[in-house]
Amino acid sequence: MVRLVREIAKEILGEEKANLVWSSLDIVGDIAVIRKPPSIEIEDLMILAEEMLKKLKWLKSVWAAISPSEGSYRLRRLEWLAGEKRTETLYREHGCVFKVDIARVYISPRLSYEHIRIARLVKPGENIINMFAGAGLFSIIIARFAKPARVISIDINEDAYRFMLENIELNKVQGIVIPIKGDALEIIDRYSNNVQRVLIPLPELALKAFPKALRAIDREGYIHVYEFAKARNKLEALEQVEKTYREAIESNRDVAKYSIEGRRIVRSVGPRKYQVVLDVWVKRS
Repeated sequence: MVRLVREIAKEILGEEKANLVWSSLDIVGDIAVIRKPPSIEIEDLMILAEEMLKKLKWLKSVWAAISPSEGSYRLRRLEWLAGEKRTETLYREHGCVFKVDIARVYISPRLSYEHIRIARLVKPGENIINMFAGAGLFSIIIARFAKPARVISIDINEDAYRFMLENIELNKVQGIVIPIKGDALEIIDRYSNNVQRVLIPLPELALKAFPKALRAIDREGYIHVYEFAKARNKLEALEQVEKTYREAIESNRDVAKYSIEGRRIVRSVGPRKYQVVLDVWVKRS
């Protein structure tokens, strides 16, 4: 499918611009979202979108993202290009189905590998907090593929919370995924010394959330923290983020021992800007 989109883009925009477009494309259910490169006019993307709809019969709607994800809800400003003027769809990943609205809820198919990677790390019986759960993808995939006792899933966005409720039912994980609407930075304080794993999938608030995640860990456990780094290359990005969090841990009196058990580049999010994940094991004092 990606190859076909690239061929369509090359035919309409030329090879150089086509490379920018296909690498900026997300498919969410039957909706395509193209992150608009600065060098390509919106009118050119409209022509491309019409051609995509002709050749990809299952595709129903095409939108341009004209801003990066921003704000506490991580939403992008969208502009309609072609097809049905709707933003709600059903998105499938790892055998689960999710009802989402690309204009109201943060969703990134580029996190698909991370969703299943974290699920495979979870041990039976774990209590987990997902601090910024969105429509529930991380939490529900964990519930379906691992055997956690519960996954407490917090989000402040009312739309995300509403879709999370629907997705819990769609995937039959009631009683395992526990949805909570509110500010994760406040709600997590209720669970001090209570969980074995915390997810912090919001880079904009990750460093602020990290000490609260540490306090939630019961004796020992894992924190998966997602962070952005501006760097010349991937290695520099990894080292920069690891240094930041080593300093945060070593200055925290609640930690007796720790180790960085994994680090990886999740994706590139712009010129010389990367999303990094650290898998941190901690033992409480």
